[in-house]
Amino acid sequence: MARRPLPRILSSGSAQLARSREIARTAADSATDVLHPLITITRGLRQLAATAARRWAATPKERRGPALFLIVGCGLVVVLIPYGPLVALISVMAAAAWKGRVRTPVRTGPDEAETGRLQALYEALVPYFSVAEDPAPLFAHGGEWSKAFSGYEFDGNGRLTRLSVKYPAYFTDGESESRARIEKLLHAKSGRGREYLFSWDEEGNQLVMSVLPALPTSIAAQRFVTVPGETVLGFTDADAVQRTVPVMEGGETRDAPPVVWRTGPRSTEPHLLVVGEPGSGATTLLRSIALQALQHGDVLIIEGSGTGEYACLTGRTGVLALECGLAGALAALEWAAHETERRLIAANRARQAGHPAPEDTKRPLWILLDRPSILGHLAAADGHTDPQQLLQVPLRHGRAAHVTVVVAEQFDSLDALTEAVRTHTRARAVLGPATFEQVESVLGVEPHTTPTTEVPSGRGYARLGTGSVLRLQVPATPDPYDETTSEAHRQAVLDLLPERLERVEAAAPDPVPAEG
Repeated sequence: MARRPLPRILSSGSAQLARSREIARTAADSATDVLHPLITITRGLRQLAATAARRWAATPKERRGPALFLIVGCGLVVVLIPYGPLVALISVMAAAAWKGRVRTPVRTGPDEAETGRLQALYEALVPYFSVAEDPAPLFAHGGEWSKAFSGYEFDGNGRLTRLSVKYPAYFTDGESESRARIEKLLHAKSGRGREYLFSWDEEGNQLVMSVLPALPTSIAAQRFVTVPGETVLGFTDADAVQRTVPVMEGGETRDAPPVVWRTGPRSTEPHLLVVGEPGSGATTLLRSIALQALQHGDVLIIEGSGTGEYACLTGRTGVLALECGLAGALAALEWAAHETERRLIAANRARQAGHPAPEDTKRPLWILLDRPSILGHLAAADGHTDPQQLLQVPLRHGRAAHVTVVVAEQFDSLDALTEAVRTHTRARAVLGPATFEQVESVLGVEPHTTPTTEVPSGRGYARLGTGSVLRLQVPATPDPYDETTSEAHRQAVLDLLPERLERVEAAAPDPVPAEG
């Protein structure tokens, strides 16, 4: 059967109806915009009236009479003063407009996605924080996460930035293995690629996980405010140390928390070991230490890699030698051993005679070795003495003789370091990407933060003796002769270099006349 077309009045009626609804909606929106101040004031008056009614109902009956008398008296004063009613009306309208304004609702809890993330974390922690014998477990499958998580914060992307976890008292938080399992789990579930700090409160059975901000990499080499015997290895978190130094960063001066390494006769960590992968910034740290040491002492540099990273220091005042070959390194280190012994003997003789130590024995002497394992392999191939063997005297007696040894090596060559180097380098630094195991093998303990796989050059950890592990960012001290170096960093290093020594060629002696 053929369909009959709808009557014209019915087919056009729906379109007219939709158009009418659109016109009505537009008119309502326009009226709302025009009458918005009046709506706001009306809403505010209603809220003020409700507040006044609640206050009047909460007032005791014996105090309502004096309160009413006070209100009437204030009203008479307002009526009698000039422009009083107008001022009162304007004040009431302003208060009503402020009270009736539309406020942005404040979120008081996590949204659906954040709740799901917290519940997932809670379920993942159940096997570690629960036992079958617990009659009322804090962590149980299907339990409420709000009882175990006392605080939490999320960033704009919905990722956790801070989490407070309350765990049972029977959890073995005194064992490093147990804590490490929890930290690795929270690190994996909260998102990789960020550095987390874990603070354990064993007394209160509380664990706080927080995301650490990245340390600034814009601090370049400069003259730091330190005293002789203090060396700035780099900079760390503000709450990790109790001292700040003024630094220039981006053309402005600000205070930054430094990692200060103290050397000299009163130092408990007179020698330093730096470990890292290629490109991690170990050479940058040694170059920064050399520039600071040249302010008050002399520097002897042994470069095993022979890449010319310290060429800018050649011939500078205070640089005793810069050796890259095996023969030169052996000769320089043998002289350093004899110099250490000479200083000890001279200081001892002066002390026995009741005199102060000679000045030449108190001037700091720095021995910087970059990649000594390479020279050790060459010495073994040629049948020579390992250069590290000549470091025994400076390492053992360097503190009393004002001699400081700094050794930089890579992870794959740590086994080539001698026992003397491992024993006497109590100040340690690990730079570049490293695992928990690698950091612990150098520093002796695992860091309280989670190492990341991608870090800028000069980023790592430092531990001075038996102190705590500190995050470290070495000041930018590149090779000024490197073409890829920025002009600002190149000029910063050049400004710190001492003046070059003037080479004076000795005149040939006159021949002795033959006796006739």
